[in-house]
Amino acid sequence: MPPQEADLPTAELEVLKTLWDGGPATVRQVMNRLHRRGRKVAYTTVLTFLTRLEQRGFVKSDKSGLAYIYRPKVTREKVSKSRLRSLLEELYDGAAAPLVLQLVRDEKLDPEDIDELQRLINTLDLKPRRSKKKKAGRSRS
Repeated sequence: MPPQEADLPTAELEVLKTLWDGGPATVRQVMNRLHRRGRKVAYTTVLTFLTRLEQRGFVKSDKSGLAYIYRPKVTREKVSKSRLRSLLEELYDGAAAPLVLQLVRDEKLDPEDIDELQRLINTLDLKPRRSKKKKAGRSRS
């Protein structure tokens, strides 16, 4: 059964982030990375999280050396997409526009982000339109 990225608990996601950001690591290395991020967790707790993540298909371990080396099996992009899809369904009935508009209104974007957003908008303007889902909170008459 494939992993359910949207159901990933926050603490386990933090462990997975250390593997995405820092690459494959032992339990101790993951623990030290978490400590540097301000998360004071015990070695056994990190081991428990990594074991759960491996059982659920998010990480894999290399058991050939003295210490297990853990590496992610899923990408940050895949987890992000799944969690965003879940958030869209839960808060906006699947409509992306209200979320995007709220983020653009409420969050500070640097000039590079604004340029990238403009490029994406320009690209969207060139694509043929597909049928839109009913917008959250609005009815079509």
